[in-house]
Amino acid sequence: MENYKKLAESVKFTDKNKVHHQDTSLELIGTGRSAVVFKIRSTNKALKVFYPDKSKIAKEEAMIYKRLAGTPYFPTLYEDGENYLVIDYIDGKTIFECLVNGVRVTRDIINEVDAALSLAREKGLNPSDVHLRNLIVTSEGQMKIIDVARFRQTKDCTQWRDLKRAFYSLYEKRFFPKRIPEFLLNMIALLYKKSAFFSLSKEQ
Repeated sequence: MENYKKLAESVKFTDKNKVHHQDTSLELIGTGRSAVVFKIRSTNKALKVFYPDKSKIAKEEAMIYKRLAGTPYFPTLYEDGENYLVIDYIDGKTIFECLVNGVRVTRDIINEVDAALSLAREKGLNPSDVHLRNLIVTSEGQMKIIDVARFRQTKDCTQWRDLKRAFYSLYEKRFFPKRIPEFLLNMIALLYKKSAFFSLSKEQ
């Protein structure tokens, strides 16, 4: 059995939260706002290591994964520590990558996301911050959702409803392009976040 704690301890960050060292058995596959993710070579597991100033999120996300245990749409949690999680490595493409590469997103995929979020709600969670980069279509065509740290937030998050609205009203139209440049998706996401921020500010 891997010593996951030692693997997590091998990950060293610069002052700007850039990885400057890791064990040779770790392959960096993703970076985010609060953590980096490695594939553990020769295994089907991933190691998520949180930045020093975000380590408290590890406990929160681990708690949520434990509540979701047995739900097929979410990775299995194998171990968690002060600043890391060990979960399934998921081979596939995010919906963001599908859009950039022109891989068709179908209604079945949208329905699977709905089913996954419904199961999470049945377990007393409030799915939040569901976006194109944490929805993965596996190589077998199954849907998986990662990055669930905000699933216990109390606020009503409309992000997935807004994405669905765009899917049905725009993406499904014959004239709408099925390949979308990455810079354009990033720009749309930035504008969406800004509009959501200003809407929240007005409510307060």
